[in-house]
Amino acid sequence: MQIHNTTLWLKSRKLVKLSALNSAILFSLIPNAFSAKVPSGVVLADNQVVNIQTTAEFATLDPQKMEGTGESLLARQLFEGLVNTDENDKIIPGVAERWVYSDDNKTLTFYLRKDAKWSNGDPVTANDFVFAWQRLVDPKTASPYASYLEFMKMENVADIVAGRKSPDTLGVKALDDYTLQLTLTAPVSYAAELVQHASLYPVNRKIVELYGDNWTRPENFIGNGAYKIADRVLNEKVVLERNPNYWNNKETVINTATFYILTESAGISRYRSGELDLAYIPSSLYKDKNFRKEYDDQIFTSRKLGTFTYEMNLAKPPFDDIRVRKALDLALDREIITDKVLGFGQMPTYRFTPPYIGAGEKIQQPEYANWTQEQRNQEAIKLLEEAGYSKSNPLKTDLLYNTNEGLKDIAVAATSIWKKNLANMVNISLRNMEWKTFLDTKNQKDYTLAFNAWIADYNDASTFLTYYLSNSEQNKIGFKSEKFDKLIQDSYYAKTEDERANLYAQAEEELGNNHPFIAIYHYAGLLIKNPKLKGYEGKSPQGIYFVRDLYVEK
Repeated sequence: MQIHNTTLWLKSRKLVKLSALNSAILFSLIPNAFSAKVPSGVVLADNQVVNIQTTAEFATLDPQKMEGTGESLLARQLFEGLVNTDENDKIIPGVAERWVYSDDNKTLTFYLRKDAKWSNGDPVTANDFVFAWQRLVDPKTASPYASYLEFMKMENVADIVAGRKSPDTLGVKALDDYTLQLTLTAPVSYAAELVQHASLYPVNRKIVELYGDNWTRPENFIGNGAYKIADRVLNEKVVLERNPNYWNNKETVINTATFYILTESAGISRYRSGELDLAYIPSSLYKDKNFRKEYDDQIFTSRKLGTFTYEMNLAKPPFDDIRVRKALDLALDREIITDKVLGFGQMPTYRFTPPYIGAGEKIQQPEYANWTQEQRNQEAIKLLEEAGYSKSNPLKTDLLYNTNEGLKDIAVAATSIWKKNLANMVNISLRNMEWKTFLDTKNQKDYTLAFNAWIADYNDASTFLTYYLSNSEQNKIGFKSEKFDKLIQDSYYAKTEDERANLYAQAEEELGNNHPFIAIYHYAGLLIKNPKLKGYEGKSPQGIYFVRDLYVEK
């Protein structure tokens, strides 16, 4: 999932073959760990209201069309998928009460709860998921996640996305109103993990077909989550209120949640005045010892499954030249950014996939990560000279990022580092846009060098590596490698987790050898929270939380 904020923001999985009986037993025993868990003796505040900061306007409220972390966060409140995640990102039941893998891990069957309803009172059925998923892969939808189900190896995805087959041939079927069956072309033992994604949330067919693109307007909107839209003011706020038809509404505590669209500095200012309950901390303020001392018990930091990168458009000069790409990769001093610009636990990296994600433990940094920065600079200057650049003929381009204080700080630092380390042989100007315009510009490939960040869609290295497959909708930079594609394809047939991890390590190495991006750091989470707001402690490696889990103490 793409991210638009610098501060936003497991378990090891073994490849096992489960019998249908064992699968049914295993997944029917998963606890229903949702909704607020108010400890005995806690006195709740009379006014159960929460105010939350977000840093950009929501580009869309349509699950099949969204691609950003902000949109996904809001979608989790308005919709519910087959599965949910707990505070440690382990999957738990959602609309599906249980699920069963076939012996060969090529069929996955979900059994839906019969009390799930849409906010208008209609029942949520397996057909709602079939409609949403077929809509996701339909070329007419133009979803940025159209290829997502291909990563699950669902039947016919590639042909449907390419327009060779009809969406109704997708490998998803409603066996009856409350039984959904997925047909896969490879044994994907972690397929249930993938269905947590926002793009796979159900949508109400009747409402979508009635209102077309206007179905997400507050007056038309129908969801199946714990909340519904009460009000929306563009570029200002989205107000959510309890959905009385949500199947577990009786255990939801927060009555109203308002997401305010604010810059980082404005957000922290409102938090300090008591107007916000959850906010982001500007890295410059976090460095203030007095601030940290004053708010120590309200600050939460954690390691996140995400990577900050600058992507290069491989189809446009100067980044169609691997020497230029490698030069900028070598010359960027990551530690200046992680330690001096940010400074709250980010891990410097030259790799895309975090090594601490599931099946990512074999991924290694490249050899040049062990060089001194001066050695890297010398090699980078040599590469630029070979490419025809010099002080009198500097490389000129611009760096695109979405409007955000933290992103600007990093961009200013990065361009300064390049200028110094590359002996004035580069001249990179800054170019910023609002979030939606930024996404549109990247989708149209109207850039050369641009900010990008990826937060795991689930806890497995494949969520990073499939991003750069030749047929991935997320791969907008034009990277193509038959070797890379084959390594990922082979990973689906790995007989052991060790073999799969080795294939992922080889794929990451192949990716790095082509230098299609400049990986800078793996994310750390940093947020500040009202001490009376309980139910979320910032532990989720993906930065996920649900308002329905929250409550306010008196």
